[in-house]
This record gives sequence, structure tokens and C-alpha cells, in this order.
Amino acid sequence: MIRDDIKTALITAMKAKDAAAVGTIRLIQSAIKNRDIEARTGASPADDDVLVSEVLQKMVKQRRESIAMFETGNRPELAAAEAAEVAIIEGFLPKQMDEAESAAAIAALIAEAGATSIKDMGRVMALVKERLAGKTDMSRASAQVKAALS
Repeated sequence: MIRDDIKTALITAMKAKDAAAVGTIRLIQSAIKNRDIEARTGASPADDDVLVSEVLQKMVKQRRESIAMFETGNRPELAAAEAAEVAIIEGFLPKQMDEAESAAAIAALIAEAGATSIKDMGRVMALVKERLAGKTDMSRASAQVKAALS
């Protein structure tokens, strides 16, 4: 499980006295704990790794947006710090599908849903979210579905 990997990595980073890694891993654990608290009111997820992957992907997205803002604001030192956090966070994410694998999976889901136009995008995206969550970037998947249905 990803949670176990995160705990193990925290212990390793603490022993190595890697302050940047310790800080980032503690941020990860905090975000996961917050998501667990939010999930108490709703239905429990079928797979814990999917929940953790969603949290990690959200953190990566936030940091990439920050990197872009820091670079436009001429703050390379802050962008570099965010990039280091992204590298640590991505280390815990499961292997992502590449462009070709993602396109093939989406084409199969479009065929399964019987989608023919952009009006069917909601049904297809529901299938994509259900079956490919944690395996592919949802914004990229959305763009691929839109392109295939247009």
C-alpha cells in the first residue's frame, strides 16, 4: 500500500536527516489525514490506494501551478523548491499510463459506452474516472475523450 511506503520513506528520511524529504512527506501525510477526515461523512472508497493517489495527484498539480507562477514572477529558488517537492511526491504515485496506453483505454471505454458525440462525454468520463483513476491524469484523459468524440 502507498500509505506504508510513505511511512517507511519518512522513517528513512528522518534517519538520513534529509529535512526537505521529511517536510514533504509530512505534508503528504497531513493531506491524506485531511482527506480521511473528509471521507468519514461519505461512503468509504473501494480501494485505499486510489484515495491516496488522488491526494498525491492533487498535490502535484498544486505544486506545478506554483512552479509556473514562481517562474513568471522571477523566483527560481522557490520554483526549484517546489520542483523538489514534486519529485518526492511523484515517487509515491503508481506508474502512470503513457499517452498511447491512455488513448487505447479511452477508445475502448468510448466503444463500451456506445458514445458517438460530445454529448456523451459525461458518461465516458464517468467510466474513465471509475476504471482509470490513479493510472492516468484526468485532465489529459478529458482532453483525449473530447478529441475522440469531436
